[in-house]
Amino acid sequence: MNAAKKKPGRAASRATACAMEDFCAWDGDTLVLNILGQPSAQQDAIGKVKGTQLKVSVTAAPVAGRATDHMVRFLAAEFGVSVPDIQVVFGRFNVNKQLRIRSPKTLPSVIRKHFSGEAPDA
Repeated sequence: MNAAKKKPGRAASRATACAMEDFCAWDGDTLVLNILGQPSAQQDAIGKVKGTQLKVSVTAAPVAGRATDHMVRFLAAEFGVSVPDIQVVFGRFNVNKQLRIRSPKTLPSVIRKHFSGEAPDA
């Protein structure tokens, strides 16, 4: 069933993977992001779009899901939400992830530009 046909006020009790043509999409008030993670990076950073994924680098090592946990904490601050507002749909132990961010207060520039139709930074 198409996620766009769901009523915004009727969120599912469990997250389901969303097939997307872009790296991000809205599902009601929830932002769905496809992430290409880079653990053990020099700094935490939101990078550029790579195909249908947004590159996100974190300093944590990829041990027992710690890099994903660190990424969720980093992104919570970037989106102005609490950690429980971010749900890892899949990819907790993989560089390919899908996250659902409930009611983000702020949007990083790469996402703002995507939704406004501006060209991404070169």
